[in-house]
Amino acid sequence: MNISSRQLDAFIALAQLGSFTQAARRCHLSQPAFSALIKGLEDSVGVRLFDRSTRHVALTQEGAQFLEAAQRIRADLGDAVQGLREAAALQRGRVSIALLPSLAAAWLPPVLALFHARHPGIQLQVSDLLSEPCIAQVASGQADLALAAIRADTEELQAEWFCADQLYLVCRADHALAALPAPCMADLRAHPFIQLARHSSVRQYLESQAAAPALDTLLEVEHLATVMGMVRAGLGISVVPALALFHFVQPGLVTRALADADRQRDLYLVRRRQRSLSPAAQAFHALALAHRPGVAPGSTQ
Repeated sequence: MNISSRQLDAFIALAQLGSFTQAARRCHLSQPAFSALIKGLEDSVGVRLFDRSTRHVALTQEGAQFLEAAQRIRADLGDAVQGLREAAALQRGRVSIALLPSLAAAWLPPVLALFHARHPGIQLQVSDLLSEPCIAQVASGQADLALAAIRADTEELQAEWFCADQLYLVCRADHALAALPAPCMADLRAHPFIQLARHSSVRQYLESQAAAPALDTLLEVEHLATVMGMVRAGLGISVVPALALFHFVQPGLVTRALADADRQRDLYLVRRRQRSLSPAAQAFHALALAHRPGVAPGSTQ
């Protein structure tokens, strides 16, 4: 059975107006063309939908039963088309982003506020996760995009370079290393060190570097806020990414960019390969690229 939207429109118009002439006019058709639509519909369904006389057109019993369904189908189709138009115009839709907590806490809020101001009808979902769970969310379709420290170029995923995140020493202002304007990793070896957990991207990056110096680990913790508290208490020093320095803008703490030329981690924007983004996700993708985080400001004290 092949019923067109034009046939449904013609059927509904004739049912409402009870006149071929008026219904044809509403549908902007000649009367013969309109009559052909109605006949084609009746032929398709195999029953007569209208009783006709020289002065009167009325729905048959079967036609009356079909009218409610036809109106519902036409309304649903109209809503679906309107939804697509609103999605294309960024008036409706949804975008889901998975990203590192350091990005989610500092870089994302003003970017997301700008996006929401431009597209208030778009639903937003944010997952602040470590790199591997971020990638997993994109791979499973839970997230449209991920910002992670893993270059996930696979058959299913593609990654584009997003930004470089320089690494910084953090220590107390009265610590011996605070006097060095440009410390390097080798300078840190002799001092108690507060490590992030092994599954963190910063820890993995530090340990993956060639000739990485052995560090005197005193504590291993999960969260940057905990690192800050331990360093502030004088228990040790640490190394954190520039995007997380907002945690360490505290009285008595110092941050210093590491002088080692390669002491920066690369972050990547990851999406599913050979899958087009929705209009909402594409708009966020473009906004994210236009507002990549810059290199953090110089040392603070």
